[in-house]
Amino acid sequence: MARDAAVTIHVTYHGEAGARFDRAYYVDHHLPLVMRHWRPHGLLGVAAFFPALARDGTLAICECRFRDEAALRTALASPGTAAVMADLSNFTDLAPRRSRAAPLAEDLA
Repeated sequence: MARDAAVTIHVTYHGEAGARFDRAYYVDHHLPLVMRHWRPHGLLGVAAFFPALARDGTLAICECRFRDEAALRTALASPGTAAVMADLSNFTDLAPRRSRAAPLAEDLA
């Protein structure tokens, strides 16, 4: 993968089916907050995904697409990250998990 290639991060929330996770707040308030603070540093977009059925396990996935590795690092180190993290308690008690997504093979694209 080229050093200047776009970077995708998945933020996931795992818990029991009845765990507190306000989907409406997440989509209507938290994700716009993330965009407002990290777009200036190279965040290209976000998308939220929720399971169709309520059950234990993954309750939400957010895909964050950054321009490149430098954009990701700059966004996470920015002062706005404190506001993003402080907002978590407004929609969940669950701890977010971050993982990097990578293409299976560049020639498949």
